[in-house]
Parts: sequence; structure tokens; C-alpha cells
Amino acid sequence: QVQLVESGGGLVQAGGSLRLTCVASGIRFSINTMGWYHQAPGKQRELVADITSGGDTNYADSVKGRFTISRDNAKNTVYLQMNNLKPEDTAVYYCRSNSRLIYWGQGTQVTVSS
Repeated sequence: QVQLVESGGGLVQAGGSLRLTCVASGIRFSINTMGWYHQAPGKQRELVADITSGGDTNYADSVKGRFTISRDNAKNTVYLQMNNLKPEDTAVYYCRSNSRLIYWGQGTQVTVSS
């Protein structure tokens, strides 16, 4: 059974930081591209950042220079360090794994107050 479990969301003031964590089980984590997506109310789910099995990273323009994605294959874990948070970062953040199949976590709420 595949599980992606996110944690680390919460309420933070603008300019603050949060670190999201996604722990995966039931997949060959090391070969998966892992990604973080977010979805604000009334909007489509969008890519925030992803990281390939080889460690190459990709970021949405809106988060470049503020967010950092990383992975620890020994712990089957992917992280999203979010700094200098803005109110427009408020959304539910989802972890996604992508190899032959795509799996999603249940999401964690991030709320940034102005």
C-alpha cells in the first residue's frame, strides 16, 4: 500500500518560514521524482517544486529564491523549506511521487497572514 504523509503546515506571519515533510512508503522512493504542489481555494493545483531521482530540481517562478526542495533517500523523505513566506503562498500543499505511477498525499494546510 502506497502512502505519502505530509506534515509541517500551519499558520505563519508573512516573512516567516515553514518546513514541510513528506514521508513515503510502499514505493521505490529513490527512483521516483518527488514534487510539492499547492492548491488555493478556487484555483487549480500547481507545481511548486520537484526533484528527480538524480537530485535535479525545478521551481515555480513564484518561489525561486525562497523555497528549497530536498530529499533523503535513506529516510524515504522529501522536504520543502519555505522562507520569506507571503500571503499568496496560502494553500493546501500536496506531495506527489512520480515513477511509472503517480501518487498523492492527503495535503497539509499552509496559511500565511499579512
